[in-house]
Amino acid sequence: MLPEVFYLNLDSIELQAERAIDPTLKTRAIAIISSSDSNGTIISLSHEAEQEGLYKGMKVSIAKKKKSAVQFLPYNRPLYQRVNKYTYDTLSSFSPVIEPSGISGFYMDMKGMSFLNKDIKDIGLSILKKVESRINLISIMGIGANKLISKIITNVIHDNIHEVTPGMEDRFLAPLSFKVLPTARLKPVCKVLYFLLIDRIAQLQTLSKHADDFRTLFGTHSIQLANETVGVDTSLVRPPILKDHLLEQIILPKNTNSEDMLLSAVQDLSEKIAFILRERGQVSKNIRLEIHYIDGFSSSKVGGVDHPDDASVGKKCKELFLKANTRRISIRSILLDVSQLRPYVEQRNLFYIPESRDMEISRAVEVIRHKYGITSIKKANVLHALGH
Repeated sequence: MLPEVFYLNLDSIELQAERAIDPTLKTRAIAIISSSDSNGTIISLSHEAEQEGLYKGMKVSIAKKKKSAVQFLPYNRPLYQRVNKYTYDTLSSFSPVIEPSGISGFYMDMKGMSFLNKDIKDIGLSILKKVESRINLISIMGIGANKLISKIITNVIHDNIHEVTPGMEDRFLAPLSFKVLPTARLKPVCKVLYFLLIDRIAQLQTLSKHADDFRTLFGTHSIQLANETVGVDTSLVRPPILKDHLLEQIILPKNTNSEDMLLSAVQDLSEKIAFILRERGQVSKNIRLEIHYIDGFSSSKVGGVDHPDDASVGKKCKELFLKANTRRISIRSILLDVSQLRPYVEQRNLFYIPESRDMEISRAVEVIRHKYGITSIKKANVLHALGH
């Protein structure tokens, strides 16, 4: 029997993503924080930041009191979601069934791969190389008979790829801490384990052989826990249910509070969204424009559009930006999250109206973008401000 499930883990995805878009961060001490207020915590940090005495879970208020050269970055969910989607699309060329696990993990159902007559690890290595070459991110992989084992591998073994041969799951798990088992981390189960002074899965494996005592101790969790201690997991790899929304974000070439540069960035984003809306024949009742400042704070405003031409979408996005930007702090990135999409039905008018002209101009530009790409034509102010 061959292993059937691969689990790919993008190690420290937040840190890798930030350094991918800003190479100047590669050797700097950086910490990614959940929020800049006193209750915020450090979610991810570089080795250089660890050397400054910081650690995951540390309160931001405490971390900022330390005299260090650490740069604090706000948690940029849209960026990490985009990296997650690029990775998902890359993995789709290897397996038709992929299940994302959080922001940094992916289960891959590899049933039927034996026909390739390749070593299973060679297939895994080719996947890791593809991810690194396309997305410029380092990942590690666990290979096992099921989802439970393949994920635990990446949690406890830091080689770039490792395989647990089917039938050897209990031996692999025996020396490990019980905390790697999902059911063992549940509060009522964890309390019993601490009371019994159990810390290794081998002890649980022995205890589970006494079914009646095991059931008395762990109640409704006993069957699931007993299965996990020997590496049994019958859950299937399930593809995600995709939400119908659009997401566009721009990381500014440099942190700025220049209104000219910021409005040019908003215009560039709005034209990309308008182009996609026309492609889909839709308009949106919910356009959320979100601003991320360099000090970790963010601000957002929501509106909608009834026409998908560049002028209408651009006007609404500019209006949202001016309402959202209430601070004089430099801005790092701007996001547009478009949802509540509905069909757009254009009503032809016998007489000339401005909206008709705006749509005709948008369609003329669209012809060029279809032929040469969405970034092939830009307004002069966008080119001047953003330099691309």
